[in-house]
Amino acid sequence: MKIMDVIKRIDAVPIPEQTVITQLKHEEDDEPYQVWKIDTGTARYILKEAKEDEAETYSLILSELNDNCIPVVYERISIGENIYLLMEYVDGENLCNCNRSKLTLGLNALMSLQRKTWNNQSLSNYGYSFEKSLRGRQNRGNYLDDPLLEEGYQKFMRMYHTVPRALCYDDLLPFNVIASDNRAVLIDWECGGILPYPTAFARLIAHGEDRENALFFMTAEDRAFAIDYYYDNLLKQMGISYTQWRNTLEYFLLFEYCEWVFVGNKYGAQNSEFYKKYLPIAKQQANKIKWMEQQQI
Repeated sequence: MKIMDVIKRIDAVPIPEQTVITQLKHEEDDEPYQVWKIDTGTARYILKEAKEDEAETYSLILSELNDNCIPVVYERISIGENIYLLMEYVDGENLCNCNRSKLTLGLNALMSLQRKTWNNQSLSNYGYSFEKSLRGRQNRGNYLDDPLLEEGYQKFMRMYHTVPRALCYDDLLPFNVIASDNRAVLIDWECGGILPYPTAFARLIAHGEDRENALFFMTAEDRAFAIDYYYDNLLKQMGISYTQWRNTLEYFLLFEYCEWVFVGNKYGAQNSEFYKKYLPIAKQQANKIKWMEQQQI
């Protein structure tokens, strides 16, 4: 399907002949993906080819929340088995070069959505559900090839079943948060659903680094701020103790650090830069969890 054939089917907004169509690229590798910016000269929009889970998340979960921290969907275009979403273009900066102001706006957006969906069973089967998320997590645990990581990961999986659930985006990396002067918007909801509450937060902070030219720049001070701010402004209200929160977060960070260990072992890429980087980080985190548990005995 040529993208101009899709654009010709748009009814929600006028698309004049002089409209400029630009295909966007992934932040991490500069490869094009199935998202286009539409600039009519007087307005800008995003057109995205979406999977069924994402379209369902927008139509059955996000549309019910009436929250300005998610992009407006103007139209769904179905062509055969393909689904396209015409959405609001959000102007601003992502969190790849994080600062305290943008980070606070991003956390406020996440907390607003989670506050409205905390333990909401009526939405639990829509979009990227808990049951769907389990498949990937179980698969990741099968390729760690290290007793220490496997032990910690099994404990993570047990915790994953027990903590409260709320709306999460399972891939809330910093480039999926767009912040302006007074608003942050969470975009690209391919893996959005009612999931264990730390899922999105852990993803957001796990890979930040305090070094020049880092893909995700975040200082240690901002990371500590985020952990406490999220607790003080959401979790405390939900009856979760600070100690419980900090312990729980450590398991979800282990899950994040095991991602590239899984990729390297499954695809024989143990010589990759990311595998060599994250294997010691994951093992350090597993040891931290082991030590933490010993202190609680």
